[in-house]
Amino acid sequence: MLYSIMINTRDLTIKGTLELLKKKEISVEELVSSCLNIIESKNPEINAVLTVNENALDEAQQFSNLTPLRPRLREGAAISQFNNKPLLGIPIILKDAYSTKGLRTTAASKVLENYIPPFDATVVKKLKEAGAIILGKANMDAWAHGSSGENSDFGPTKNPYDLSRTPGGSSSGSAAALAAGMSLASTGTDTGGSIRLPASFTNLVGLKPTYGRVSRYGIIAMGSSFDSIGHFTKDVYDNALILSVTAGHDSLDGTTSKLDVPKYHLKLETSMRGKKIGIVKEFTHSGIDSKVDEVTQKTIKTMERLGGEFIEVSLPHVEYAIETYYILVPAEVSSNLGRMTGTRFGKGRELFGDEAKRRIMIGTYTLSSGYYDAYYNKALKVRTRIKQDFDQAFEKVDALLCPVSPTLPFKLGEKANDPLAMYLSDIFVAPMNLAGVPALSVPAGSVEGLPVGIQFVTKQFDEQLLYQVAYAYEQARGPIENLKINT
Repeated sequence: MLYSIMINTRDLTIKGTLELLKKKEISVEELVSSCLNIIESKNPEINAVLTVNENALDEAQQFSNLTPLRPRLREGAAISQFNNKPLLGIPIILKDAYSTKGLRTTAASKVLENYIPPFDATVVKKLKEAGAIILGKANMDAWAHGSSGENSDFGPTKNPYDLSRTPGGSSSGSAAALAAGMSLASTGTDTGGSIRLPASFTNLVGLKPTYGRVSRYGIIAMGSSFDSIGHFTKDVYDNALILSVTAGHDSLDGTTSKLDVPKYHLKLETSMRGKKIGIVKEFTHSGIDSKVDEVTQKTIKTMERLGGEFIEVSLPHVEYAIETYYILVPAEVSSNLGRMTGTRFGKGRELFGDEAKRRIMIGTYTLSSGYYDAYYNKALKVRTRIKQDFDQAFEKVDALLCPVSPTLPFKLGEKANDPLAMYLSDIFVAPMNLAGVPALSVPAGSVEGLPVGIQFVTKQFDEQLLYQVAYAYEQARGPIENLKINT
């Protein structure tokens, strides 16, 4: 134990914590120490964190006077700094795909087991400049290949709500760490649902922003035209606050937008009366678990009480989304992992796991002579049709409401030997990556003691409306009962 004083970080939001810090009711050092204590005591069981930042406590102490038992914010770190550094003292855990200067970054692969980057990813730099303290790096499916966290070369992460079940993937450790109270926020990447699925499985708010809204520079790539750089929080306000920090143009990433970044968290309250919300016809008969569907129907009724008007919309080409996704993404994977030869850094290619080898082979095959036009080029055309379907839907509605997962969090090992069943976990989330639109998973209920999330979707670069709709729902929904961390 680093400190005898322990703060219950599981129940703290960023907004609430910043108020406590401003009032000096807690210190940054106490906060960081509490998170490190939880990592030390719970991580052996959950396996959410791969690397701990040994300098985290020293970084916290720069905001504190070292007095017995209760260090306080230095007077020099005046309250006004909270305005300039909106995440001052907030402990965050990063998915291990984020490059961190001087801190081991593995992408949960043995190939990069000892890799220490010489630079920070743009998002990491922005978080640090906003005052956040990086506690460590979270476990994940190796190279972000997976939906359950079971493809990590360092062992699977377990769901804090049921240790026999997956927390979702590929950002498995990021979600589990936050749910267990190891930090106040965490980051992830969403290539085909890898933030939204874990958020749904662990009772968190998880954002997949518009492609190009947040810089990919310094993020170990999976599918370069799909990867969206997002994060997990406990509520919508906190999520909007972090996007206000991380979003924006980056000269080091030519795909980032030059659109202005709103202060998303300052414009959350708005009326839902008259807002048109779409229900995707093709998602209503896709083998969704009846209990998950009950939560979805309850969410619809809540939004109707707020004045939302529901309209059925069609995404006619979305039935081909999974097939399209698993042609295009492996093609990009095979290209991105081609640099991992062990020549300049990392270890040899013989250490690639089975899923990485599978995706490299599929991608190389679809890009090969004689198959490029038959598979890859045709998939590109279908992707365009899917994007057009979303564009047409948003001509009729302001937002979409969809399930996140067709099932409850599944058992570890349940789908590990059936790649097709695992890939189908992404049936409701991968289409948004094909279209490049933003989506937000929000806790919606519980079934048999397990979390269930719902996702809202808006048109490209309309994260402000996305947050407003989700915030209105969150406020009307009330607390979710019958959920208990089992660790």
